[in-house]
Amino acid sequence: MKRAYLKIVVIASCATLLFFSNSCTHDLLEQSPTVDLPSAAFWNTEADATTALMGAYSSIRPLFDRDYYFDGQAEYTRVRGTSTTSGNLRLGDAYNGGNYNPNGYGSSFDKMYSYLYGGVNRANYVIENVKKMLPTAKASSVPGLETVIGEARLLRGMVYFRLISMWGDVPYFTKIAYSDADVATLSRVPIAQIKDSIMADFTYAIDKLPAKASAAGRAAKPAALAFRGKLQLYWACWNKNGWPELDTFKPDPAAAIDAYKAAAADFNAVINNYGLTLFRNGDPGDWGTMGNADVLPNYFYLFMPVANNDPELIMAFTHGGTGTNQGEELMRDFAGRSHEGSQCWVSPRYEIADRYQSTITGDFATPLIPTNPTSAGARTKPNSAVNPASYANRDYRMKSSIMWDYEMSVGMVSLASTGWCPFIYKSWAASVVINGVSYLTYNTDGCNSGYVFRKFLRNYAGQGRSDGNYSYPVMRLADVYLMYAEATNEVNGPQADAIALVNKVRHRGNLPALAASKTGDKASFFSAIEQERIVELFAEGQRSFDLRRWRAIERVWCPPYGLGVWRIDTNGANQSQYFVNMSELSYQQCYIFRIPPSERNRNPNLTQNKPWL
Repeated sequence: MKRAYLKIVVIASCATLLFFSNSCTHDLLEQSPTVDLPSAAFWNTEADATTALMGAYSSIRPLFDRDYYFDGQAEYTRVRGTSTTSGNLRLGDAYNGGNYNPNGYGSSFDKMYSYLYGGVNRANYVIENVKKMLPTAKASSVPGLETVIGEARLLRGMVYFRLISMWGDVPYFTKIAYSDADVATLSRVPIAQIKDSIMADFTYAIDKLPAKASAAGRAAKPAALAFRGKLQLYWACWNKNGWPELDTFKPDPAAAIDAYKAAAADFNAVINNYGLTLFRNGDPGDWGTMGNADVLPNYFYLFMPVANNDPELIMAFTHGGTGTNQGEELMRDFAGRSHEGSQCWVSPRYEIADRYQSTITGDFATPLIPTNPTSAGARTKPNSAVNPASYANRDYRMKSSIMWDYEMSVGMVSLASTGWCPFIYKSWAASVVINGVSYLTYNTDGCNSGYVFRKFLRNYAGQGRSDGNYSYPVMRLADVYLMYAEATNEVNGPQADAIALVNKVRHRGNLPALAASKTGDKASFFSAIEQERIVELFAEGQRSFDLRRWRAIERVWCPPYGLGVWRIDTNGANQSQYFVNMSELSYQQCYIFRIPPSERNRNPNLTQNKPWL
């Protein structure tokens, strides 16, 4: 296979490509460019343009639809080290080979770098060819063609946003790359210039996209506004907090304030101009009863196919479901052997449990006490981590997101239910009698914390572990609420409308409104916003990016050359220790990623980020 600078990887397109259809991975330089087909064969109608756009969605979706792996780089989610080896991911998966541990990960994303540029090139392919159609298009087709360009520019902006969030300055191009010569000498472009180009893409999309998407999985105006707001929020954070590892970037406090204001304006438009609402109006629903899962809170169902096309999912990538080869991998990654032979690559860490606040006080509950379950009274001791009663009266999102000892889920084999399956830590597929009923316990070899996920775990039979049809969210309304609150707080401190939005998010957990002490000043309100981001967006791939833009890695772990921080389990056993005696350089390498050495070897103009020299 020919190897080119950026090693751009794309999914081949053709005139017969269907929406999110199955396709193979090819090197860009081995493709026959369909742009050269006679116009009578392709690039002739609005339908042709839409077909090409669907190919771009299909190519770019796998760059975002497993972002929950990134949560492993933060403090509350464990991603097993073997989960992204070649045998455990889709062929050519962009997440393959990444390091999703809390430290030491910045050198492990060479493959994602290449795949992201494949997404750029796939979007460029659509944009450039549809632009050529405009001069001769019928007047009635022009709005539709401009919408296609708008969606492709939104996708391109999303990919470049991811690139600068990880690598800072990166090469930037907007033309289709057909040969080594097209890209072999590109230099890195300053992040400020790329940010402006991404802004232009998002702004064009805002202008051209409809207020409501024309089909499931397609973007509309609120998505473009939300992503433009998010870009401005990140730009504000980088200018406020600095990015010293990117030595070409000079923070500007005045630019930070302007960006916070602009971000707030975009988020405000999303919130107020399109009639969007939280899933099931943000109502908490029913908690159910301890140890049962026949009734679960509404937050659980937000991550089931019943929520597909819900207004809260401002931007989501669709999946085809059973028999399509386009299913999602959520159950395979989040569940265990008792659930279609799933592999529990992703699991909650013990420390997340204490983040779920009391529905009675609205504040943090008494911390759980790790307890050996074989000790006297362990299952009944107040606040014992192995006493199911310790989890009562907590934020409803806890019941929806994690399972502790004696919580149930539906086991399944060959698409058929095997009945209720109780989780009991370290009791894998064992016979147990609960209230006079015999069960086999949840079989998972991937949990080392005492908890497993309920979030994303299908609580019904009929779909294989990799055959779900849930539309994975890349932008949710609740996230927009919290980003708006963050942006306005930075400019003016706690504001009534922002406090009300945070309380709306809390309400879905059946929590009371924030106490006055939580909104009395900028620092207190920021802490409340961060708390909501932790539990609301848990395992959705946001936390690690938040920690980097806030310069918070040392705050949540320990300073350089510290003793490190252990992660434990419900039994009190040490499991993993992170940031042990780590140097300042090691922290710097967490804040910015390494430009792939293989790309630098091929391109003499490609510089390296400072911590990786």
